[in-house]
Amino acid sequence: MEISRVEALSQRIVQSYAWGDVVWHVWGSQKVLKASAKVGGANDDGRAVLSPLVLLHGGSGSWTHWVRNVEHFAQQREVWALDIPGFGDSSLPSGVTDADGLVPYIADILKQTFHDTAVDVIGFSFGGMTAGLVAAEYPALIRQLILVGAPGLGLFGKELPMRGMIPSMDKDAQRQVHRHNLNTMMFVHPESVTEDVIDLQEVNVSRDRLRRRRIARTNVLAQVQTRWTCPVHGVWAEFDALYKDSLQEIPHVLTSMASFNVVPNAGHWVMFENPVAFHAVVDSLLKQ
Repeated sequence: MEISRVEALSQRIVQSYAWGDVVWHVWGSQKVLKASAKVGGANDDGRAVLSPLVLLHGGSGSWTHWVRNVEHFAQQREVWALDIPGFGDSSLPSGVTDADGLVPYIADILKQTFHDTAVDVIGFSFGGMTAGLVAAEYPALIRQLILVGAPGLGLFGKELPMRGMIPSMDKDAQRQVHRHNLNTMMFVHPESVTEDVIDLQEVNVSRDRLRRRRIARTNVLAQVQTRWTCPVHGVWAEFDALYKDSLQEIPHVLTSMASFNVVPNAGHWVMFENPVAFHAVVDSLLKQ
């Protein structure tokens, strides 16, 4: 998986706010802050500057949810992967317990980082739901939005048989819990859950400070879609465990989407389990 190698190719940017610090990892430019200020114009050599691509990870995650994707996207533009406040290395604002509470903070981060310029956003799962709420409340901040396996549609059925940790568990038992949960929710192929993936999951889950979030099971995203003004595309995995019996209902619920795309041979963490097929779909959307 080579997380260390991919991270070494990035620039780590820490931004301080009154409520805490936010951490970005950025690929694709050695002068990222200068370049981001010129979005929509042209480089010194006359070439158009593409909008930065912002990546928002899923719940109990960090920028590492995109470890198999950032190098690909960085071939074309700057890639900014955020540790969403409350996850990874970013602070949790006081009083925030779920995606709806994060909306003004994410909006302010985007405003301050990209100087009030609209950017392209890809949001995975919890990050997609959060981005959809931001797009409704602050439409000027997002130029184009791609939702990947996003919740908040009111389509979840029975809760998945996830396992929890018990204080008496030893290290091996804890890793078996992570293996089970990854197989249950994130992947369709058992061989996708390698020891390296379990290592990544352990680190990410240990830094999740929004454990009591609940609105993913509601239809909160479907409710706000009429306020979207940017193009919104949907990308879902063929075997997304969260939508096992309702995948084809998604475009009938999110009627404001410009397109609905299904990536074959992958589970919920689609961009990790089948990155080649995921990139083929997303590249075509980003060119629109």
